[in-house]
Amino acid sequence: MKPAALIPAYDIEGIRAQFPILKELVHGKPLVYFDNAATSQKPRRVIKAESAYYATINANVHRGVHTLSTKATEAQEAAREAIRKHINAKHAHEVIFTSGTTASINLAAAGLGQLLLKKGDEVVISGMEHHSNIVPWQLACERYGATLKAIPISDSGEWDLSIADSLIADSPNCKILATSHVSNTLGTINPAKQLITKAKKRGIVTVVDGAQAIAHLNVNVQDLDCDLYAFSGHKAYGPTGTGVLYGREVLLERMPPWQGGGEMIDTVTLEKSTWAKLPFKFEAGTPHIAGIIGLGEAIRWMEDYDKEAMATHEHLLLEHATKGLLTIDGLRIIGTAKEKVGVISFAIDGVHHYDLGTLLDQQGIAVRTGHHCTQPLMGRFGVSGTTRVSFACFNTVEEVEGMVAATRKAVKMLR
Repeated sequence: MKPAALIPAYDIEGIRAQFPILKELVHGKPLVYFDNAATSQKPRRVIKAESAYYATINANVHRGVHTLSTKATEAQEAAREAIRKHINAKHAHEVIFTSGTTASINLAAAGLGQLLLKKGDEVVISGMEHHSNIVPWQLACERYGATLKAIPISDSGEWDLSIADSLIADSPNCKILATSHVSNTLGTINPAKQLITKAKKRGIVTVVDGAQAIAHLNVNVQDLDCDLYAFSGHKAYGPTGTGVLYGREVLLERMPPWQGGGEMIDTVTLEKSTWAKLPFKFEAGTPHIAGIIGLGEAIRWMEDYDKEAMATHEHLLLEHATKGLLTIDGLRIIGTAKEKVGVISFAIDGVHHYDLGTLLDQQGIAVRTGHHCTQPLMGRFGVSGTTRVSFACFNTVEEVEGMVAATRKAVKMLR
């Protein structure tokens, strides 16, 4: 990361002005939105791009020769190219559109399970995974007789790399490594590239859940050298119901289709069908065209800003919030890794996370409470759930200070 003196001034007010929802009031208080790990807010140009599709070029894609269909197709494929460039994929046809990270990982698990797994094989995940990167692999393992194994998590919320090495290097039966780039609950930035490098030496196929990384890190799939990379649009300033599965071309060519229907075929007879070329082989049915166009605009919006400046700003919020929260008696932060994005999960002695979240909402502060779809991780740390604050580029130090003060006030009321 560049020294602060070398990073351009961060125009926080200029950025905030682009998010209409930040002018909303909640219980009569200005909205403070700290639930970005669940879904990020959308800049005005993303909202306009999605609306403009319906208002001016609403038509199906890749199916018509008329003008509207052509324009819609061009807009969708322009979004695909913007995403290809953003993640540094080699080819645009390596970018598969889905409804989100969950759908992307289910596609990966279904296809790789059929292609690679048999009885006695192993799939390795980690103990910090979102349920969307656990359950699909459980289903695949159950179907093909494989075994699911998990990398343990340290007290600081990091992978136990010594055991990770043994699960990968010492097992001839490991066929798939599927892990998160960034933890949605802890904010831990995992050493994905390090593990992928070791896995590749053993011929293990690597899948990365990038849902929490795409908005905060410079994701370069060629540098990571992963085989598959999944993420959602709605966590990266884009619309809900949109997602991407990047796949290495040679692997996507080998994987069977996940769903059957229109557009994903080349020829169909009553006896047999053949598949369309990439990426359409994996894009059955009418896509979320408006959302994909909006996602392309969200990617272009992020490209217009200095990603390092954004990351530095979010890191300052993380440090400030961490310092402030730790002044509250009985508060314990779950996840203290050295490398984190702007996510803090915490538990407070004698205070239920749901009650705290409710009182913070009364102050206009939106946080997430519960297990965050990471129940195994909650079990690892001996809690039923946490309060999670998660930052975006539009959040401010003043909002952080208000959240800390409101949390302290709520704790006094609840004890």
